[in-house]
Amino acid sequence: MVRTMSLLRALIRTARMIRHTPQLADGLAPEETVLLDAPDERLGPALVAAALGEYEPAAKLLATTRESAEWENRDRYVMRLAAFAYNREEWLTAWLSAAPRDPDAVVVKAELAVRRAWESPAGIERLREVGPLIDAAAEGDPNDPVPWRISLDHARGTHATHTAFESLWEQAIRRSSHHYGCHVAALKYLSAQWYGSHRECFDFAEQAAADALPGSLVQALPVRAAFAQLLGGDTTSVQDDRIDAAADLAITLSADYPAGDPWPAEVRNLLAYVLVGRGRWAQALEQFRLIGPHATSFPWTLVTDDPLGQFLSTRDGVRIQVASMTPLRPTAGRSRSLGH
Repeated sequence: MVRTMSLLRALIRTARMIRHTPQLADGLAPEETVLLDAPDERLGPALVAAALGEYEPAAKLLATTRESAEWENRDRYVMRLAAFAYNREEWLTAWLSAAPRDPDAVVVKAELAVRRAWESPAGIERLREVGPLIDAAAEGDPNDPVPWRISLDHARGTHATHTAFESLWEQAIRRSSHHYGCHVAALKYLSAQWYGSHRECFDFAEQAAADALPGSLVQALPVRAAFAQLLGGDTTSVQDDRIDAAADLAITLSADYPAGDPWPAEVRNLLAYVLVGRGRWAQALEQFRLIGPHATSFPWTLVTDDPLGQFLSTRDGVRIQVASMTPLRPTAGRSRSLGH
């Protein structure tokens, strides 16, 4: 009897998946259109030019962000340009040769140096050597918080004390009190992986989110803290309801942005991962719909060497899970609501 019931449940689950999985593809970006870390319409031309060895579009883009105090965009563009220069540096070398003290070129140079030092076998020593480059970037524009975000990442790698880190943090938020990149850097420092704990990480994230401006990505800090705990496999340091509350807050934030918007794409990718980890399949599927074609390296690179493949396979897995839980026949109330 027990075997019969188990077989019956398996057959029903399979029937549900066969019936509903194709329908649940509605609203999901076709697989062939999904790109990893696709640049926005402003960064794209700068990267194309850089590939041709031309630095002028990148220089104009970063100058615009600095002059108009677009600190969030500036930080993203600096990181993406430095990532591009990691393997194709000719355009940046030409830029620095033409304008060695250009604050925009110098900040990209500092970001690139820190990125390379982090990946070096002699990481701490290399990081300490690039300190003067970060100082030069900070002197380029005293109002720019991006060099201070770089400083926070640098300090984490050089084992800076809490006191030293707090001093850098004060400098960062003095320039932009709600800067997302600086908050993420601080959250990493406070994580259990580095110099804090899951509880300390959550406390910081929740307070920052509570103080954040409406629509600010800083409201996603708690879900980043939740991700760190799930990734570490620790299920005891922070209660499940705290993790779910972080996900709920990020769902609310995600709803503030249009579907397919590249700006919150990384937050939505992260949120989808956490919702999957919590078994909240239907909500995870909704985030995959909102993500559209914008898969991001984070968080998938932390669990696989094939982030795009992992994104797509996770999305398919979520769709199958939702299908398997959907009744074969809609209830009478649902039928009426659908106009049947």
